[in-house]
Amino acid sequence: MEKINTHNHTTYCGHAQDSMSAMVDAALAAGIETFAFTEHYPMIEPYDDCGYISMLYADEQRYCDEVMEHRRAHPEMEILLGTEVDWLGSAENRDLASEDWSRFELILGSVHFIDGWGFDDPAYMHRWDEMGVDDVWRRYFQIWCEATTSDMPFHVMAHPDLVKKFGYFPNFDPSRLYKEAAEAAASAGRMVEVNTSGAFYPCKEFFPGPALLREFCRAGVPCTVGTDAHAAVHVYRAVDEAYRYMYEAGYRVVTVPTRDGGLREVPIC
Repeated sequence: MEKINTHNHTTYCGHAQDSMSAMVDAALAAGIETFAFTEHYPMIEPYDDCGYISMLYADEQRYCDEVMEHRRAHPEMEILLGTEVDWLGSAENRDLASEDWSRFELILGSVHFIDGWGFDDPAYMHRWDEMGVDDVWRRYFQIWCEATTSDMPFHVMAHPDLVKKFGYFPNFDPSRLYKEAAEAAASAGRMVEVNTSGAFYPCKEFFPGPALLREFCRAGVPCTVGTDAHAAVHVYRAVDEAYRYMYEAGYRVVTVPTRDGGLREVPIC
C-alpha cells in the first residue's frame, strides 16, 4: 500500500531532533510517496517566547523556502508545505488575520491548551490534580469542537483526543463527547488523522482511540495518517499498523491531501 505521512516536525521548532534534510532523507529511505512538513506555527508569550514549542516568526519564510527547495530536489516524492496551528480560542494573542494562509497546502488544527494551560506539557502536570480528570476531558472536547467549527482554515484536526496523552481517562463514559466531536468535524467539513505517536505515550494507543475513530467513520469524516515525527527515525513509525487500525474502525480508504489543495483516496489493502 502507498506510504504516506502528513504530520512532521523539524528543528525549526526547539523540541524536535532532526533537520529538514534528515527528515527528507529518512522519508526517501522508507519509500514514502507523500510527505508533509507541518511545523508548529509561531506562538508568542506567554505560550512560547523562545521558539521551543513552535518555530519563530523570523524563521517562517526560511521554513517555507526550504520546503520548496526539497520539493524541487526530490520530484519523486510529493512534499507538502504545511503548518500546525494551535487553537487558543478567546486567549488568542496573535494577529492570525494577517497571515497568508494560502501559502500552506496543509493546515493542521490542534488543541494543546485548555484556557491557557498546556495540559500535555509534563512541566504543568499538577494542574491535572487541581482541575480533575473528568473536568479536563469535558473542557478539552468543548474547546476541540469550538476549534473544529471555527472559521480557521484547518484542513485536518490533529491528534483529536490528545487529552489522553498521559494515560488519564475519565470516570464517565465519553461516548457523548465522541459523538459531539464527530458531528462537529462532519458539519465543518474537517478531516482527522490517525496519529501514531499516541501508541508511544503513556496512553499506549493511537490518537484517536478506537471508539472515537469509529464515531468519525460513522459520521463520514475523512481520515489521513501521520506519525507526528519529531525525529527522522519516526517518519514511518507504525503507519502500516495505522492502516489496519483504520480498516478495523470501518474505513476503506485513507484520504491524502495534495499540493493543489485537493484530496485523493488510497484504498486500504
